[in-house]
Amino acid sequence: MFLGEYQHSLDGKGRLIVPSKFREGLGERFIITKSLDKCLSIYTISEWTIFTDKLKSLPSSDAGVRRFQRFFIGGAVECEPDNQNRILIPSNLREYAQIIKEIVSVGLTTKIEIWSKESWEAYNSESDFIDGELADRMAQLGI
Repeated sequence: MFLGEYQHSLDGKGRLIVPSKFREGLGERFIITKSLDKCLSIYTISEWTIFTDKLKSLPSSDAGVRRFQRFFIGGAVECEPDNQNRILIPSNLREYAQIIKEIVSVGLTTKIEIWSKESWEAYNSESDFIDGELADRMAQLGI
């Protein structure tokens, strides 16, 4: 299970050191792909299989479904950390998430999100969501 928020930096080659709290849960190989809200998601191989099985079950005759599949699957890469527990985030994914140097990794139980520090701070400063919309939405979902 992935929990917590960690701030760190990319090195000059676009690599990040996987936070130690996340390493064991990720395993030796995992998937990084585009996610919603202009961030990236890291999935374990087993969670990625669950996610892609759901995508594969959707009707490919639907243009919206094809676009959805291209967005998540087309941009995905398989990663293996090096001996120093670094992973390379490809330039196309860094561009999509507007990641330059400073990043925030957020554990969300079954996946990890990677945000640019600036985007994460902007997202968290949306006081309307935090002050009222969050509670209303939780009530709608029965949480």
